[in-house]
This record gives sequence, C-alpha cells and structure tokens, in this order.
Amino acid sequence: MGLWGGRFASGQDPRFLAFQESLSIDRRLIFEDLEVSRVWARALVPAGVLDENEAEKLVAGLDAIEREVRADPQVLLRSAAEDVHSFVEARLNAALGDLGRRLHTGRSRNDQVATGVRMHLRRVSAGLQARLGALQLALAELAEGTSDLALPGYTHMQRAQPITAGHHSLAYVEMFERDAQRLGDAAARMDRCPLGCGALAGTAFEIDREAVARDLGFGGGPCRNSIDAVSDRDHLCELVFAASLISVHLSRLAEDWIFFATNEAGFLELDDAVCTGSSLMPQKKNPDALELIRGKCGHVTGALQALLTMLKGTPLAYNRDLQEDKRALFLALDETAACLEVAELCVRGARYDAERCRSAATTGYLNATDLADLLVRAGVPFRTAHERAGVAVRRALELGVELEDLPAALRTQLLPELGEDLSEALSIDAVLARRSVVGGTAPVRVHAEAERWKTELGTRLPQDPSPTTTSDRA
Repeated sequence: MGLWGGRFASGQDPRFLAFQESLSIDRRLIFEDLEVSRVWARALVPAGVLDENEAEKLVAGLDAIEREVRADPQVLLRSAAEDVHSFVEARLNAALGDLGRRLHTGRSRNDQVATGVRMHLRRVSAGLQARLGALQLALAELAEGTSDLALPGYTHMQRAQPITAGHHSLAYVEMFERDAQRLGDAAARMDRCPLGCGALAGTAFEIDREAVARDLGFGGGPCRNSIDAVSDRDHLCELVFAASLISVHLSRLAEDWIFFATNEAGFLELDDAVCTGSSLMPQKKNPDALELIRGKCGHVTGALQALLTMLKGTPLAYNRDLQEDKRALFLALDETAACLEVAELCVRGARYDAERCRSAATTGYLNATDLADLLVRAGVPFRTAHERAGVAVRRALELGVELEDLPAALRTQLLPELGEDLSEALSIDAVLARRSVVGGTAPVRVHAEAERWKTELGTRLPQDPSPTTTSDRA
C-alpha cells in the first residue's frame, strides 16, 4: 500500500499504478530529496521526536542510499516505487526498520516535493544563466571581430539601412542579458523554504523552520503560509516563461542566420560541425542545428501553456494534477539548456563573408536616409528632405545607378543645397561612422560595446565551461 495504505482494504489496479507512477520523471530530484530528509532528521531532535543518536543513524542511512544511487543510477529505474520519496523511504525502512518509519513525522510529500523542486531549480537556474553567459561571450567575441563589417540591416524583410555585423550580434547579447536577469529574478522569488508546512496546515511538531530554511540554503527563510507553500507553482511558471523567452530569442537568431547562410544572401557560413547534408543532393549544406533550435522553441513555449492550463483549474491546496508540473518543467529546461549549448557551437564556428556583406550593404539605396539627413543639415525641413530624397531614389532607379553616382547635372537639379561630391558623404564608411551615439552601429561604438561585454561576462562566468543541466543527475 506504499506510504498510505491503512485506509484501503484492497490494492490498486496495475493499470492505475502504471498510470500514476512518477519516479521516471521525478527521479532527478533524488539528491535534493535526500538532503531534505537529512535536514528534517536533524530538525526532529530539538522537536523531541528523535534523539541525537537516532538522527545520526537516519542521516547515515540516507548517506548510504546516496552512495548506492551514485554508484548505480539505474537502481532508480529498476525500482517499483511510486515516486522518488517512496523510493527513499522504502530503502531507509528496509535498512533501519521502525527508525526509518519515524523520519516522516510531521511532514508530507507535499512539502517535501515543494522543497526539493525549489532546491533543484535553484541549481538549474544558475546553470542556465551560465550557459547564457557563455553564448553571450561567444557573440561578443564575434561582434568584436566584425565591429567594422558592413551588413544590410532589415525591416519588413527588406533591406533598410547599413549596420555592422557586430551590431547585429550585440543585439542578441542584450536580449540574452534580459533573459539572464529574468532567471535571477525568478530564483530570488522562490528563495523561501516550504519544508515544515506539512500537507497544507503546517506541522504539529515544534520544528524550527528558520533553522531548516538556513540549513537547506534558503536565504529568504521559510514560506509564511502553509497552504500557499504546498500549492504554489509560480516559480515553475516563471522559470518556464524565462526559458520560453530564451527559446524565442534563440529562434529569432536562428531565423536570421538561416537566411544569412542561404545562397541568396551568402553573408554567413556555418561550420560543418553543426550542419548536415542531403541523402539525395550531394551539394547541400543544411543549417540543421539552427533549424532544430527554431523547432524546439515550440516544445518550450508549449510547456508553459501546459503549466498554466494545469494550474488554472486547481483549487487550494495540493491536488494530484500538480504531479504533472515536473513533466512540463523538465522538458522545457532540458530543451533550453541543450539549445543554448548548440547555439554557442554555431556562433563560435560561424564566419562572415566580408566581401559579400559589404557589397550587399552598399547597393539598393540603403543610404537614402543619410541623403535626407544631409539635406536637413543644409537647412531643409526633414519632411521636405525625405520627399526629395525619395525622388532622387526614383530617378536613380530609372538610371540604374546608386544615389552617390547620380550624374552631376541631375544632382544639381534635385539637390542644389548639396554642392559637394556625394561619393564620400554617402559612402558606406561615412554612413556607419555617423551613427556613433550610444546604441548606434558605428564601428567605434560597436567595438567599445563588444569590449565592455567581454570584460563584464568574463568576470561573472564560472570557471567550469560546462554548467550542469536539469538531467545530469540520477
């Protein structure tokens, strides 16, 4: 009858037992569950439930289970336990008998799992932030090397104004920085300990919940309402929302670069290590890594929808629906971590075709705004200047030349205020250099921003280049 059989006269249908099993999902919480139990065993001593010797025997038994799992993680998969908590308790009871059965005094699986999940997510959030930082650093280094490389900037998928390739890379550095901040914000809000809240009404034993929170590393202390503590899943939704935005940003980067890598654009070549070929067409080099990143975004955003839909009809306090939260949660976080890792591989192996990029940025009248700006500097109101620059574009189209190559007579007719030779004033280098304000695409500005990001990221990235994901345990 598992952990709760006294009320029942008969067992469950095997089909239901298989249906309600969660160990295959929540087994990754094994080490958090063991730590929660160690702290709880010691907390039962001042509460008068256990003496010091009994608590240490329980801790030693929990340590033995941890050693067993670390030596053979498959032991969890071979178990017939209902969930990770049942697995630990069954192992402990088999080793310690009635002493093992005393450990669960005053607590519930509800506050157990709520605590273990928060501890797990604390670590996972830090790992995702580290992966974001590694990707940001790769983008910043790419930006530094391409800070003066002209590239067409697009709006409405139409060439709009020249930018630098470095400026484009730094746009994603900014996006991922906000993502990292969202992860940090979510982690800070979940930094309260549910252990000691019981099933929903709080424990009846004199547990020092402040000490329990400290021992488990919760800086915010204990949760202040037992009903909310065991039923709250805000932190899961927040983290999966943050993961969803990360995935959306990764998908947008993938979409940009998939286009950049086409023969039609030809701005960028991806490394062979992140591409595949065709089983039929020998010439193909397909950007599969980026396409998969774009595709997996749907899994992550779908997990957020699944969580929100599950919660919307769940009354207080705990309901078994909440078991399904971890399926969506772990899927979202695993996919996000994997996509961040592969995206970094793509960035570090990417190479821009400087000649192709510059050629594309210097054709198609991308300097028309600058022509209007030159008229404004000569005293023409902007709306008038905009209209006259548009007329100049139309005439240049008719002649098949760029704006800076308009015949002198026509230039004098259309733009009498601009007596100078336009070839220099409308050159790609001049156009880029003018945009040197904060946030602009001028090479000097982009290079400085890339250097600033490299310095900042270098000081906060962990020494371990391979931060943990959600699935690297048992």
